[in-house]
Amino acid sequence: MTRRDTSVDPIFCPENPLVSPDTVASWLQALPQPIALTGGTGFVGSHLIDTLCAAGIRPRVLVRNAAAPRWIADRLVDWVEGNLEDTEALDQLVKGAGTVVHLAGVLRGATESDFMIGNRDGTMRLLASVDRHAPDARFIHVSSQAAVGPADAERGATVDIEPRPISAYGRSKAAAELVVRRFGGRWAVLRPPAIFGPRDSDVFEFFRMASRGLLAAPSGERWLTVAHVGDVVRAVIAVAAVGRATGIYHVGATEGILMDTMLREIAESGDLRARLVRIPPWILKTAGAGASGLRMMGLRRIPLSRDKVGEILAKHWVLETRTSIDQLGLDPPIPFDEGARMTWQWYREIGWL
Repeated sequence: MTRRDTSVDPIFCPENPLVSPDTVASWLQALPQPIALTGGTGFVGSHLIDTLCAAGIRPRVLVRNAAAPRWIADRLVDWVEGNLEDTEALDQLVKGAGTVVHLAGVLRGATESDFMIGNRDGTMRLLASVDRHAPDARFIHVSSQAAVGPADAERGATVDIEPRPISAYGRSKAAAELVVRRFGGRWAVLRPPAIFGPRDSDVFEFFRMASRGLLAAPSGERWLTVAHVGDVVRAVIAVAAVGRATGIYHVGATEGILMDTMLREIAESGDLRARLVRIPPWILKTAGAGASGLRMMGLRRIPLSRDKVGEILAKHWVLETRTSIDQLGLDPPIPFDEGARMTWQWYREIGWL
């Protein structure tokens, strides 16, 4: 099968992975193999694959287009071409697997149905294949803080909180979690918050704003939990290796951070000065409504939407992570300023900034 290298990482690769296999060696040894992944060509999945390949593990990876596998073009993996709607490909992916990591999902859509088809129904099909061809496998579902919704207080949402998602994306992720929880096999759900780090293109927008000397944030106090991609990769491996037979885990910083503080630290960690501009909520709501209209007309790649504005304006997007970190034996999360400096270096090296 001919593959074309469409993205080259100038820093991280199996010879120099972001997460060294030495730092997760005991968990890697405990991972049931073979390992099958969805979402392996993406931001988190590609770093996970770098770590696995660096440890001499050859995972199976579901790829929509094997000619354009993005960050993992030259990795020693077994390609399974298809998507979450392709039952035959899913059967091939998971057959006889010891661990199945489900990272793939729909992040943008014009309607709630778009999200449900990609996130809930795709998870349902994947689990049906696991049930048929790998019933003893460990199934790791990487969900999202959006499935829980905003927290009521700065302490953060705990793993046993009743989900109250406020967006179509969040409702689809909560629905996918419910599918997983009804699965009769060995499953775990990992809920990361906003993830940043090398290869990210979402939180990247804040770094790009800082590089231009201007940072925009909605008026009012807002607390967040964020996670460096390295901490998420370590958590995925730990959950797969030593997590409970069934359970939900949170990953990310153990303390919430004010959005204003986060934005200032992004600029400072890049040795920049940037002016913080407050945006009134009504302006964001108007922009979100307009963007949603354009999405309905077919412009699907627009990052803003009415739902996204609702998430931006919500207060206390905070997760309680300390309990999960202690249960899994994870090291303390990477400090935000340290992770941000590493991320600036990568963006500048690759030429994004």
